[in-house]
Amino acid sequence: MLELLLILALTLIHFGVPLTYYLYLKTVWFKKPWNVKRDPGYKPKVTVIVPTYNEVAFVESKLDDIAGQEYPRGLLEVIVVDSRSSDGTLDIVEKWAKAHSDVRLVIVRESVRRGKAYALNNALRYASGDIIVVTDADSIWSSPKTLENAMSWFNDLSVGAVTCLKKPVNPGFTGIEEGYREFYNIVRVSESKAWSTPIFHGELAAFRRDLLEGVGGFPLDLGADDSHTATLIAIKGYRAIAVDNVLCLEAIPRRGYHMWRVRRAQHLIQHFTRIIRYVVKAPRRLKPILVVESYLHIVNPWLLPIATTILVYEAVNGVLLATIPLAMTVPLLSYKPFRTWIATQLYLVVACARNLWTREIAWEKPVKYV
Repeated sequence: MLELLLILALTLIHFGVPLTYYLYLKTVWFKKPWNVKRDPGYKPKVTVIVPTYNEVAFVESKLDDIAGQEYPRGLLEVIVVDSRSSDGTLDIVEKWAKAHSDVRLVIVRESVRRGKAYALNNALRYASGDIIVVTDADSIWSSPKTLENAMSWFNDLSVGAVTCLKKPVNPGFTGIEEGYREFYNIVRVSESKAWSTPIFHGELAAFRRDLLEGVGGFPLDLGADDSHTATLIAIKGYRAIAVDNVLCLEAIPRRGYHMWRVRRAQHLIQHFTRIIRYVVKAPRRLKPILVVESYLHIVNPWLLPIATTILVYEAVNGVLLATIPLAMTVPLLSYKPFRTWIATQLYLVVACARNLWTREIAWEKPVKYV
C-alpha cells in the first residue's frame, strides 16, 4: 500500500506541477495585453546572421526569404557564416549574391567546424547592425513583414531580445511535434508577458548588439546558445520575449526525428543546469519562471519512469490495483496532448543521460522536409 501511495504522489507531482503552471500562465497572462511600447515604424539597422553547414537544400530559399522582407535595404545586412560545408552551399550563396547586388551580403568562411556558437561569434566581428538577428538556414519566415514585426518591439528600451513562435511544416511523428508546439507557444507568450521567457528559437532570435556583447556573445560550450544568451540578458533586467506577431515555420526531420528531439532536449538541459545558479540575480518576476522551467526540464521528467518502474514491479508481483493505471495508459496514448507529453518526458530523460558523455555542440545534420 505504501508503494501505491508513493506512485500516486509521484504521478500527481509529475502531472500536477506542469498543468498548474500552464493553467496559471494561460488564465492569468496569455490574454493580457502586452506591457511593451511597440512601434511598427521603428526600424533600426539590422544584421541577419545565417550559420550554414551543408545547407544546399535550404540556403537559397533562406536568402530569398530574407531578401523578400519589406525592410529598408539600407538598414539591412546579411552575413552567411559557413562552417566548411562540403556540399556546394557556398557556391549557391556566391551565385545568389551576384544576382542580388541590392542586398549587402558578407560571406565568412571557417576553416574548421567548431559549432554554431563559435560561428556566430565569428560572424559578429563583421556585423554593423544595432540589432543582431540569427536565423537557421532551414527555417521559413512566414510573412514579408516578419523582420519588421520583430524589430518593432525594440522600440521599447526595456526589450533586450525577441524571438518568434514556431509552427512545424508537418506534424511530426504521430502528431507529437504539432502537439508540442500548440502547448509551448502559449507558455512562451505567457512567460513573455509576465516578464521574459528562458527559451528562444533559432528560426528567429534577435538581440540588441550592445547587450549581446555585454554578456560575452554566444556561449561556446552550450548547445542552446540562443536561449542561454537571451536569458542572461533577461537576468540583467531587460525583457527577452517570444512575440505573437512573428511566426516562423520549422523544418522537421524525415529521418532521425527522435534523436533530433533528444539533441534539442540536451541543449535545454545544459542551459537550465547552468542558468539556475543565476536565479538570485534575476528580476523578481523572472525568478519563478526560471525555477519552474528548470524543475520541469531537469527534475520532473524523472518522476515518470520512477513511478512507472514501481508500478510495473507491483503489477508483476500480483498487486491488482497496479494493473489498472497501466491498462489505462494504452487508450490514453491515443489522446494527442497525453501522447505528446509522454514523448517529451522520455526525450528529456534520455537527453539528461546522454549529457553525461556528449554535449552535441556540433552534430550531423538530419535530412529534413524541404
